[in-house]
Amino acid sequence: MASLISGTGSGRSIFPKGPSFTLENFSNKDFIVRDFIEDLAESAIPVNRRSGPVQQAFDPKPLIRTFENALSQLASLSEELGEVETDLLTSVRRAEIQHDTTLDTLGRKLDQSIDSFNALDISLNQPNGINGIDKNGRRPSDAGGLVAVQIGERLEELDKQRRRALDATFLIQCWMEVSEEGRLTSLDEMIRRQSSGENKVRCAVIARQLMKMSQRLDPASWTQTNGTKKVNGITNGVVGYRGHNTRELIEKFSETLEKDLLKQFDDSYRRQNFDDMLECAKVLHDFNGGSSVVALFVNQHQFFIDRSQLITEEVTTDNETWERLADPDSDPPGVEPSLQSLIDEIRVVMQDESFIIKRAFPYYDVVLTKFIQRVFQQSIQQRLEMVLEKADTISSLAFLRSLHASRSYINNLIEDLKAHGLTEHPEPCSAQTALSLDQQLEELFVPYLVGNSYIDRERKSLEELYSSLLFKFTIYHSRRKKTPTGFMASLAQQGTQLLATAKDAYIDRLDSSELTPTQKAMMLRVAGLRDTDNNKNEIEVSDEDGVLSVPNSKRMLKWLAEGVRRALELGSGSDTPKDVSALLNLLLTSMGQVYIETALDAAVDQATAQETLRTEPDMSYILSLQPAITITNIMSRFINTVLIRLAESNTTVRRAMEIQTKSGVERIESKTNNIMRSTITVVLNWVTKLLAGQKKADFRPKDTDLAETLQTATCSSICAFLNRVNSLVSQAIDGQNLEVFSSEVAISIRDLLFEHFKKFQVSATGGLMVTKDISKYVSTLKTLTLSKEAESGVEVLSEIGNIFIIGPEALRERSRNFAPGGAGKKLQKPDFRAFVMRRDDSGSVGIQSVLAGL
Repeated sequence: MASLISGTGSGRSIFPKGPSFTLENFSNKDFIVRDFIEDLAESAIPVNRRSGPVQQAFDPKPLIRTFENALSQLASLSEELGEVETDLLTSVRRAEIQHDTTLDTLGRKLDQSIDSFNALDISLNQPNGINGIDKNGRRPSDAGGLVAVQIGERLEELDKQRRRALDATFLIQCWMEVSEEGRLTSLDEMIRRQSSGENKVRCAVIARQLMKMSQRLDPASWTQTNGTKKVNGITNGVVGYRGHNTRELIEKFSETLEKDLLKQFDDSYRRQNFDDMLECAKVLHDFNGGSSVVALFVNQHQFFIDRSQLITEEVTTDNETWERLADPDSDPPGVEPSLQSLIDEIRVVMQDESFIIKRAFPYYDVVLTKFIQRVFQQSIQQRLEMVLEKADTISSLAFLRSLHASRSYINNLIEDLKAHGLTEHPEPCSAQTALSLDQQLEELFVPYLVGNSYIDRERKSLEELYSSLLFKFTIYHSRRKKTPTGFMASLAQQGTQLLATAKDAYIDRLDSSELTPTQKAMMLRVAGLRDTDNNKNEIEVSDEDGVLSVPNSKRMLKWLAEGVRRALELGSGSDTPKDVSALLNLLLTSMGQVYIETALDAAVDQATAQETLRTEPDMSYILSLQPAITITNIMSRFINTVLIRLAESNTTVRRAMEIQTKSGVERIESKTNNIMRSTITVVLNWVTKLLAGQKKADFRPKDTDLAETLQTATCSSICAFLNRVNSLVSQAIDGQNLEVFSSEVAISIRDLLFEHFKKFQVSATGGLMVTKDISKYVSTLKTLTLSKEAESGVEVLSEIGNIFIIGPEALRERSRNFAPGGAGKKLQKPDFRAFVMRRDDSGSVGIQSVLAGL
C-alpha cells in the first residue's frame, strides 16, 4: 500500500509527517485492511531505525502518532461520506415522488380513453332513439356514431339499388342486342376488356337471365328446332323480333363462354396455377353447377390416359407363381404384381391430387368423390376382373386366393387413404370421403360375394381337395368293404354309400371338361396318381393307403383354416355363422365320416371276424385307434376353438353346430367303444380256447416231468399272448382308456382262471405247478395298466395256489379267515371247498376234518 503512504517530506522535523489518503484509496477493489495497517506501521518507523546490527528497544510513540493521524483522517472521510450518502438519499426520494406523479397522470389518461371508447361503443350499438335523438328530443353527445352508421347503411342500400338499376339497364341492352341485332356485343366486349373471374361470373349470370327472358319474351324460338324465324307476328301479346333465334344465340354464347373457361382451367392446371383454377371452377359452378369442369379434371387426368393404354395388357405373371397359387400346400404368394403396381400408383396419385383438388375447387369434397369413383370403377375394377379371370382359368383355389389377396390389398389402400386424410391432410379424412371409399370397395367385390356364391366356391374347392387326398383311402376301403349282418347292417350300408359317392364325385370331377389343366394336375398330385392312369377305379392301392394318417388330417385342417380366414375377411359379419356352419358340415362329412368312421368300421369288421377264429387272432387292427383318437381330438378342438366361436353371434346356428359336432364325435366314440368291446371278446375267447387245451394230467405230473419244468404250456401260451395284446393296446390307447380296458381284461381272465382251476385234480407235486402257473398269471396281469381295484382283485389268484400246497392245519387256519364279499373279489367258502376237493389227498382224515369244519 505504498500509494496510501506519503513520504516523510523534505524537512528535517523530529516527528515525521503522517500519511494522507482520500475516498478513492478505499474504493479500489484490491484494498485489503491487513495490508493497510502494515503499511501504516511501517511508515511510522524512522528509516535510520529500520536496520542495523544492534537490536534496539521498542518505541511505541511513532506508531501512536501515526495511527492517531490516520484515525483523524478516517473520521474526516467518514463525515464526508455521510454527506454524500445524505445527498443521494434525498435525490432518490425526489425521483420516487416524480415517478408516482407520472403514474397517476398516465392512469387518469387511460381511464379517460376507456370511458371515451365505451361511450362510442354504446352510441353505435345501443341508440336511445331514432337518428340518435332520445325521447325528450335531445341529441346525446354520443349520437354521432349512430348517425354515421345509419348513413353508411343508407349509402350501401342506395349503391345496391344503383347496381341493380345498372344491371337491369345492361340486361335490357343485351336483350335488345340479341333480339334485334342477333349478337351479344356488350358481353363480348366485357370479356375482352376485362377477362377477370368476376366479369366471367357476371356474364354467366346475365346469360342465364337472358335465357329466361327468351323463354318468356320469345317462346317461338323454343318451339322451332333450328334456323331463324320466317314470320314476324305477335305471340302471347309480345311482338316478335326480327327473325333472330334468341335461344340459339344465347346457347351458343354460353357454350363459347364455357369452353373458354374450361380451356383456361386446363391451361392453369398445366401451369399449376391453383388460384386461377379455383376462380374458373367457381364461375363454372355458378354457370352450370360445375359438372363440366369436374368431368374435364377427372376424364382428362394423365393417370387415366396412361393407364387406359396399359389396361389392355394381359396378366403376365410367371407360371411358377400361378402354380404356387394353385398348390394348397404352399403359402399364397400374395396379390398379382400388375394389380399391386396399379394400387401402389393409385395411392400416390390420390394423395397428390387431393392436394390439388382442395386448392382448385370450392366444392372439393364432391370432386374428390367423383375422382375416387373413376379410379375404382375404371382402373381398379378392370384390372381386378382381368386378374380374377386369369386365376379362374388356373384353378378354383387360385381364384379364391387371388380374390382374398386382392381384397386385402385394396382394403389396405382404403385404410391408408383414410389415415392420410386426402383433402383433410394431415387430419383423417371426412366421414363423407370415408363412406365413399368403403362404398367403392364393396361395389368392387359384390359380383363375387353376392348371396352364397363365395361360400359355395369355397366349399367346392375344399371338397375337391379332400376328395383328392382321400381318393386312395376310399378306393381301398370300398374294395375291402363287406356287407355285414345283424343290427349294424344299416349303418355300415350308409358308410359304403358315402365312400362310393366320394369316389365317384372325384372321378367325375377329373373327367369334367370344366376342369383346368392346372387344377387337374393338382388334384392328381394330391391324390398321388398319374395322368396316365386311365381307369381310376382299377388303380393299385396298398394297405398303407387304407390307414389313417395324422399328417393328412393336419393338411385337411390347414386347408380349412385358410378357407375360414378367407371367409372372415371376405364375407360380412352377419354371414359368418352361416358360412362356418357350412364349412363345419363339410369337415364332419369328409374327415369325420369318410375318413375316421370308415377306418373304424373296417377295424370293427376285423375285430368281429377275429372272434370266431380257431387260430391266434391278428389284433393289428387295434393300431388304427391311436390315429383315429388323435385326429378326432384335433378335429374337435379346432371345431370348438375356431368354428363354434365364430358362430356365437347367431345363437340358433351355434346351437345347431354344437349338436352336429356332438353327434359326430359320439358316433366316433361309439365305434371306438365297439372296437374295444370286440377286442375284449377276442382276447377272452382266445384265452378260453387256450385254457380248454389244458391237459387233465398237467397238475398230476410224474417226477421226471417236474424235473423238466414247473410251468405248463397252457400258462406259457396265455402269458405270451397277453404280453402281445398289452403291447398292441398300449400303442393304440393310453391314459384312462387303457386303464379301463386293461382292468376289464384282467378281471375277466381272473374269473376264467378262478373257474379253470376248479376243473383239475391236483397232486402234491402238481400243487407246485399250480402255484407256479398262478404266480405267472398274476405277474403277467400286473404288467397291464390296472386300477387299484383290479390289481387287488388279481391278487386273489395267489390264494388259490396256496390251497393246493399247504397242509391240513394250515388249511383249517385259512378256513377261519374268510372275509365277507362276493366271490369275484375275495375267496369264499364255496370256492375254498371246491379247490380243496380237487386235491388228491382230499379223502384223507386231515382234509376231511377241514371240510367238515366248513
